[in-house]
Amino acid sequence: MKLTGAQILIKMIKAEGIDTIFGYPGGAVIDIYDTLAKDNDLRHILVRHEQGAVHAADGYARANNSVGVALVTSGPGATNTVTGIASAHSDSIPLVVFTGQVPTALIGNDAFQEVDIVGITRPCTKHNYLVKNANKLASTIKEAFHLARSGRPGPVLVDLPKDIQNTLVDFEEPKAISLKSYKPNYKPNKKQLNKVVDLICQARRPVIFTGGGVILSQASEEITRLAKMADIPVTASLMGLGAFPGSDPLWLGMLGMHGTYRANMSIGHCDLIIAAGVRFDDRVTGNIEKFAPEAKIVQIDIDPTSIHKNIEVQCPVVGDCKAALKGIIQLMEDKNPEDFKNGRREWLDRIEEWKSTTPLKYEQDDVVIKPQFVIEKLYELTKGDAIITTEVGQNQMWAAQYYHFNKPNHFITSGGLGVMGFGLPAAIGAKAACPDRLVVDVAGDGSIQMNIQELMTAIESKINVKIVILNNKYLGMVRQWQELFYEKVYSSTNMENAPDFVKLAEAYGAKGLRCTRPDEVESTLSEGLNYEGTVIMEFAVDREESVYPMVPAGGAITEMLLV
Repeated sequence: MKLTGAQILIKMIKAEGIDTIFGYPGGAVIDIYDTLAKDNDLRHILVRHEQGAVHAADGYARANNSVGVALVTSGPGATNTVTGIASAHSDSIPLVVFTGQVPTALIGNDAFQEVDIVGITRPCTKHNYLVKNANKLASTIKEAFHLARSGRPGPVLVDLPKDIQNTLVDFEEPKAISLKSYKPNYKPNKKQLNKVVDLICQARRPVIFTGGGVILSQASEEITRLAKMADIPVTASLMGLGAFPGSDPLWLGMLGMHGTYRANMSIGHCDLIIAAGVRFDDRVTGNIEKFAPEAKIVQIDIDPTSIHKNIEVQCPVVGDCKAALKGIIQLMEDKNPEDFKNGRREWLDRIEEWKSTTPLKYEQDDVVIKPQFVIEKLYELTKGDAIITTEVGQNQMWAAQYYHFNKPNHFITSGGLGVMGFGLPAAIGAKAACPDRLVVDVAGDGSIQMNIQELMTAIESKINVKIVILNNKYLGMVRQWQELFYEKVYSSTNMENAPDFVKLAEAYGAKGLRCTRPDEVESTLSEGLNYEGTVIMEFAVDREESVYPMVPAGGAITEMLLV
């Protein structure tokens, strides 16, 4: 069977089980778009900016545990994807990004809209390809998807010269992928698992620390079972929220710079940390020299380069989180429960005291809306069952603190790279993946404007997302740092000259709602959440409200500012 490169591309994408791609056309991919127009099985969602395409593919991948796909043209179309690719790389999200390229004969000649996107993205992709032989296109695409979803997931880029797309070649279904130099280790060493069980039995003050790897390996059930069978309290990184139920008595809250008091204090005083699917980012460790000074550390990760990278650990376990946790649970089932529960009561009582004496708190009056109050009401009205995406900054932290995530894949945020403008396109991708779910983007007035054009994507594609803007007319997180550490010199963070978000919503064809009083918060949220289409709900919140607790730069995570 003879097919063009463009036809092979579409055929191979569908063969990988992909039903939706996000993209933006251009001259270098016009052959692909011509083929796409004649195919009724693959849904294409037209974004309004290539960065939005990658963030949407990212949200799609996270919401339904699949691979996200983006398609863009060459040159500026390709370079516009770099921020989204780098964000996915930081958070280990499986994406395949297809970029157009000038014909192979013109590569290196500074042709119109030519750029070395393979060279540009090499540091922020798991792997990338420049396809120079149409006969190898099918196998390259299959390999790209295999790399994206296997081992430690990540983004893969495939650069497609224009002549490769329209070359007619004999198509053969590629064989199963087997790469000699790439063999991820899924099966953990049983001796190491026995060591973990011994450490659990010896510990009197253990803590489980979950990260995004638990969610990516779909090991939430196992981490929950382990915590409950051994009475071990659980904390999480930003990326790990939802891996363990946020309403469970053993839940400590988020760890780190803006973590809860009890989570940070628990790490500071524990004698064992079981870290699963985390890389010990600086935002969770604080001062490394003062991190968990009394604890032995178990680190479970499929990527051996992540172990010992930031924190020295005493018991490394290389393997898939789900497989490792299952193995630990099986070994513990052969023991008397008292072997690994002995002495926990005093530790749990101490944690409960931290929780009761220093909870997350704010003071809501009758005049000015507190942003935390909006998030709490959002949680109450959605019963914690919405998929929440966020932008980056104070809005992100308040969502993480006050919306209690009981399930995985319900919190979608740019964790490692911290991309402003992530939330709206990610919400579109999540809603495209889960059309029957309520999807809400929690945003700030600064970051929502980074990719506000994607409102048109939602409207045109009938992807009904809800946007909650916490409008303090500042770049809030930067302003907070300026208040605390720069003598309140608010340099370039005042955003008083902002658009009318209600009129802006209406200009795009969405509904706009504005709330200025605390007693209107619940009714505004209720109206917006029940509206059939896309809606912006703008809340005029306290301009100088800050996110607490906060660990200053260079401080230990137990050295928190509380007010």
